[in-house]
Amino acid sequence: MAHLNEQPAWQKLSDIADAIKFEHMRDWFNNDPKRAEKYTVEAAGITLDYSKNRINQEVMESLFELAEQCNVAEKCSAMFSGEQINFTEHRAVLHTALRNFSGKPVMVDGKDVMPEVLATQAKMKAFVASILQGEHKGYTGKPITDVVSIGIGGSFLGPKIMSEALKPYWQKDVKVHFVANVDGSHIQDVLAQRDPEQTLILMSSKSFSTQETLQNTITAKQWFLANGGSETDIAKHFMAVSSNIKAATEFGMAEENIFPMWDWVGGRYSLWSAIGLPLALAIGWDNFEALLKGAFSMDEHFQNAPAEQNLPMIMALIGLWYRNFFNAQSYVLLPYYHYLRGFPAYVQQLDMESNGKQVAGDEAVEYETGPIVWGSEGTNGQHSFHQLIHQSHTLIPADFMLPLKVPNQDNTHHAMLASNCFAQSQALMQGQSHKEIAEALKDKGLKQDELEVLATHKTMPGNKPSNTLLFEQLDPHTLGALVAMYEHKVFVQGAIWGVNSYDQWGVELGKVLGNQILDKIQEAEEAPNFDASTNQLITRFVDSLK
Repeated sequence: MAHLNEQPAWQKLSDIADAIKFEHMRDWFNNDPKRAEKYTVEAAGITLDYSKNRINQEVMESLFELAEQCNVAEKCSAMFSGEQINFTEHRAVLHTALRNFSGKPVMVDGKDVMPEVLATQAKMKAFVASILQGEHKGYTGKPITDVVSIGIGGSFLGPKIMSEALKPYWQKDVKVHFVANVDGSHIQDVLAQRDPEQTLILMSSKSFSTQETLQNTITAKQWFLANGGSETDIAKHFMAVSSNIKAATEFGMAEENIFPMWDWVGGRYSLWSAIGLPLALAIGWDNFEALLKGAFSMDEHFQNAPAEQNLPMIMALIGLWYRNFFNAQSYVLLPYYHYLRGFPAYVQQLDMESNGKQVAGDEAVEYETGPIVWGSEGTNGQHSFHQLIHQSHTLIPADFMLPLKVPNQDNTHHAMLASNCFAQSQALMQGQSHKEIAEALKDKGLKQDELEVLATHKTMPGNKPSNTLLFEQLDPHTLGALVAMYEHKVFVQGAIWGVNSYDQWGVELGKVLGNQILDKIQEAEEAPNFDASTNQLITRFVDSLK
């Protein structure tokens, strides 16, 4: 197979990018009254308006050709059918099986994994009910009122951010708190406000040895034992999502309170598994199941919709268009909804950990891969970093997100929110020319040279691209579809770039070196033997502890 940048569609796209770089979207809208309608698609409760992008029909057709030449459809089928597409770790990639409501088997190495998935979900459902209905009692006979969820990476970000997004669905009698930071201040602050008699500690670590997660769990155990609990009481107050049953039971956890993890589910895709237990406890099982069903509806759409109507496919190809043909190093997510404010951080991990790679197959790539992903909630950004997006030379594509309805809706507030969202995407696309500004300033009593200078500073070139994603409301089903849409977007881009989107060797290196340095810090009496800078830093830190 030809290298990606040797594909005919890639060459064609390169030529098109050169040809249209000086064309302006403003003119395209003026010349085509149906442009917005032409470039709007809907699926699974989400509407995507991608008309404010520097694309035309020739661009889109060439992008679809590129996806076809890179066998994206075949790679999609391989993922859903359980083939080992994580080729560096010889694993299937089957987070989609965790939300499979088709009733069809999903095979891994000749074995249908669905019976085990469904059994785990049944166990999760029963456990959630026992906590929320007050049946699971602490060691003094009191019901659980607080759950402290301890994890890191995907085991932390997914449940935490989705629970924030679904705050209107929180259950009344149980509160869930999240801890990831190994900085002791965090776990101490959270535990200081809890009653150990009514607190459940939920630890998520596949190996039961993740440095930050294990230390926070040990600290929680020390707190529990120091405040009236005993070793035998640990079984009622500590549980785990882990593959290491031996380590968890030796810690004191009851085996029936240990939930499985599978090698074919990566951490950043684990929300749908028992890693989602804290979220299910926060919003209730019915709402958690609705989240799964929303993701399943997007899975079905992604597999079956033709490319020109396929939301993840379109978003992936447009993102690749900017990354590889306009040198866009980043893109920004702008949710205009307070509860969705953490979503950019979730997509940041999903995208950057998946496609931040430099090797395709067994060769270093000659093109850029994963972009930098960042963002924050809507109107706050307008008063800070939007300035750079509007007027700098840097091209930063944006995804705007807005629910049409919100809980306890105040029409004035929500109309202001929507107007800001729509105005920002319009301003990015349309801009404001020097001539238009000069005309607006001519009655301000300015001298001509002052007018010219001010008009120059106020000129905005426009032609800055964005997508707008609308949904009726951000309920669990829609949120599930939204997350799955971004997962599949990442998959498509990785499939075209040829990278393995499902390993994370850069993350693993940091873990290994962190453990090595921790050993040196704790051994103190032995001189560190790393590079001169790291040795100096370790020595300075060790000396500060004396």
